[in-house]
Amino acid sequence: MLNQKKIVVVLPAYNAALTLEKTFREIPFDIVDEVVLVDDCSKDDTIAVGKQLGIKHIISHDKNKGYGGNQKSCYNKALELGGDIVVMLHPDYQYTPMLITAMCSIIANGVYPVVFGSRILGKGALKGGMPMYKYIFNRCLTLAQNILIGQKLSEYHTGYRTFSAEVLRNINYMANNDDFVFDNEMVSQIFMKGYEIAEITCPTKYFDEASSINFKRSAIYGMGVLRVSLQHRLHMWGLMKGKIY
Repeated sequence: MLNQKKIVVVLPAYNAALTLEKTFREIPFDIVDEVVLVDDCSKDDTIAVGKQLGIKHIISHDKNKGYGGNQKSCYNKALELGGDIVVMLHPDYQYTPMLITAMCSIIANGVYPVVFGSRILGKGALKGGMPMYKYIFNRCLTLAQNILIGQKLSEYHTGYRTFSAEVLRNINYMANNDDFVFDNEMVSQIFMKGYEIAEITCPTKYFDEASSINFKRSAIYGMGVLRVSLQHRLHMWGLMKGKIY
């Protein structure tokens, strides 16, 4: 706990058997109270590794629900466990769990209700091996999103996020897409409710076992992101009522 706030780390997993232990071993258990592993019908030994590590809360999807569908299970379970602060950490070891304490401190001390670990602040993305086309894609999408949504985030596409339970309870994340655009719909919902998002610099690692999507899926994702951002702007203007708000 931090400031009497219960901290729950959620791990949305898909074929993470090779990296789950590395991720788990770096979680700061001096402050983290619970860990939830949600396996999205992996084809490897993710669940077996989770059990070997002693993870108490393991949810196994009997069919693949998608990245967004996985997170829905994560947040539902974290709230069920009474988490006051919920950390969403990819178990592919792309993001360091060592930043959990810093991210949770910001929320536990009432500074911000949401904190993102940003690969773009500083030189973490390129230094960590992010492909140049993905870096450029990230920057262009983020610029368009900031203009449409009216914010100044360094990136909208990080998979390292920490939320206060209040935020999760007050946005309708269950109405969101079950695929990768889920993350951006959550950001839109958070800003639409008037919450602010803090960012901290986060180093990142790109290697064979780290999760990634191919160019075709990246393009589909980009179109979805722009759709969400445009929908956000139209909703703000009262020209369209978005179903996720």
